[in-house]
Amino acid sequence: MNKTVELVNHWAEFEKKHPEGTIDDFCRYHLAHQQHRVADGPLVGGVVPSFNDGLLMKIIGRISKLNMAYANIALRDTGLNQIEEFGILMTIRKQGNPRKTDVINANLFELSSGTDMLNRMKKRGLIKEYGDQEDKRSKRIELTTLGEQVATECSGRIGKNAKMLMAQLHEEDKALCIQILKDVEIKLSASWQKHRGKEFSDIYDELMVG
Repeated sequence: MNKTVELVNHWAEFEKKHPEGTIDDFCRYHLAHQQHRVADGPLVGGVVPSFNDGLLMKIIGRISKLNMAYANIALRDTGLNQIEEFGILMTIRKQGNPRKTDVINANLFELSSGTDMLNRMKKRGLIKEYGDQEDKRSKRIELTTLGEQVATECSGRIGKNAKMLMAQLHEEDKALCIQILKDVEIKLSASWQKHRGKEFSDIYDELMVG
């Protein structure tokens, strides 16, 4: 069959099921319904969720844990003890001299655990802290010379780790994953702080409406 005719037939099938769908929706639909290469092993360990939302979150969660495991290996002998410390260094480097609370929130930490991590990094000479001239209740932090050196070295290692973990994906597939998931990350990152202390039922109702 002519490829143009085949594409038109697929579009007609999609449009019949989803009359309000856009071209972007069709592209995602078409890719999702292609016959995928058979995986070499089990999809996920343990119990496989029977619904797509749960399965997707388990896949994302396991990839996140594996990324942390390999990244922590990559960070050995660099002066950093875990991948979260790398995120803190890069946040400070990008923002210059941010407030402590801004760094903690940007990296999705609770205030107590984020403060403890910053204090440990300060003791190791990676960051320095001083009072905020505009707000006496706040503290600002910036990288030390050692912190800059460590950030530069670790950037290369973490970059290689990311390339290694995603090596089997084509660039187009990576771009598609980013396009699909970025709105989820943006929405949840903007909401999570105000949800602390709330009941799950209230959070659920709010996020399902938004």
